[in-house]
Amino acid sequence: MENMNSKRILIGNGCLVTRDKDNPYIENGAVLIEDGYIKEVGQDSVLKNKYKDIEYIDAAGKVIMPGYINAHNHIYSAFARGLNIFGNHPTDFLEILEGTWWKIDRHLDLNQTYCSAIGTYMECIRNGVTTVVDHHASYKEIKGSLFKIADAAAIIGIRTCLAYEISDRDGQDKMKEAVSETCDFIEFTEKNPNPMLKAMIGMHASFTLSDETIAYCKEHNYYGKGYHIHVAEGEYDNLDCLEKYGCSVVERLNKKGLLGPKTIAGHCIHISEKDMDILKETNTTVIHNPESNMANAVGCPDVLKMIDKEILVGLGTDGYTNDMLESVKVANILQKHNSRNPDRGFLEAAQMLFQNNASIVSEMFGEQIGILKAGAVADIIVVDYNPFTPMNEANVDGHIIFGMSGALTDTTIVNGRVLMKNRKLVINNTEELLENCRDASAELWRDLYER
Repeated sequence: MENMNSKRILIGNGCLVTRDKDNPYIENGAVLIEDGYIKEVGQDSVLKNKYKDIEYIDAAGKVIMPGYINAHNHIYSAFARGLNIFGNHPTDFLEILEGTWWKIDRHLDLNQTYCSAIGTYMECIRNGVTTVVDHHASYKEIKGSLFKIADAAAIIGIRTCLAYEISDRDGQDKMKEAVSETCDFIEFTEKNPNPMLKAMIGMHASFTLSDETIAYCKEHNYYGKGYHIHVAEGEYDNLDCLEKYGCSVVERLNKKGLLGPKTIAGHCIHISEKDMDILKETNTTVIHNPESNMANAVGCPDVLKMIDKEILVGLGTDGYTNDMLESVKVANILQKHNSRNPDRGFLEAAQMLFQNNASIVSEMFGEQIGILKAGAVADIIVVDYNPFTPMNEANVDGHIIFGMSGALTDTTIVNGRVLMKNRKLVINNTEELLENCRDASAELWRDLYER
């Protein structure tokens, strides 16, 4: 794919946080971008002298680092912001699904899906999020929905991996239509290789997937894609599995051949140590979504034990926010609170966001992502953060987690393209896009209220 921004750009004169263990921190560093990739990393003075007649972004008093990665998101939930569904007073997670999320996805048309993606991706760029792994559902209009989200991603310029949430909850015809959309989209991404766009097979959760549906999904996995599925997010998922199949959700998914190194298991809250061992043995990736888990009152996963067992645990938002620094802050304190151990949580939260998320999407996209080194993709942010305490290689994560927020992102670059500079989006028709989002969300709300 031809890069839309093939010119050279040098970003320098800032503190450089590379996430490269061989060269992790440069006090006054610079990064050279060329054709969507990082060409060189080094001292600002050296690179400025070496590359004189190219665009220079001065990051004085700021921090230059890799863009953030959201490993589990739901674009379809975007228009819930500010929405109050009358008479909806859930008392448990299943009532939340039935009264809010499934109600929304049953009313989303293609334009509303597209606008949900536009709004989400724009806000991601504003918050320094450069890669999003999304798990979508819009059961009113399934066909073409993943393509609409991909169109939105291309317009905004973000890197994304998409999956459709296959489920039995709206009947077999809708389930098969969701599988068809999944197959069409995967085939499109395979026949039109694009370093900015990937696909997975999305599945809702064990309790809305019959054995027959799981078999149907596997039969249609023509390209050997990984599965993106919610696992034991609420207690009901496991109780349903025990009653119907006599085993835990993790055991059932393993027996069905859904687990493995390409699969993402979202949440994994109500799982046993035996389940964890299965996840480890199968090299299945787990994604922690702390704010969503707290908001839904579903409990807290034992992320610390999973990480101790060397399970690859990444960090997502589950659609709750588009600010990954908000998510990592909560991950830190939630694990401390849950374990009642003030000495745990911080290192693990940082590992999930900065190290594990990078590993997950690098494998997914076949590129080096989440690192500033020669050969890596040029997904870079500049953060307006000039600390009043010393910052260095040893304590930089403490500054990021306790001192920064997504709103401090000054510049966002994805695939070598400047998408935001000086806090202003460099995207055509920004106001028109936002107005379209407001109109589409208002239309959805009217439809929900009328019913």
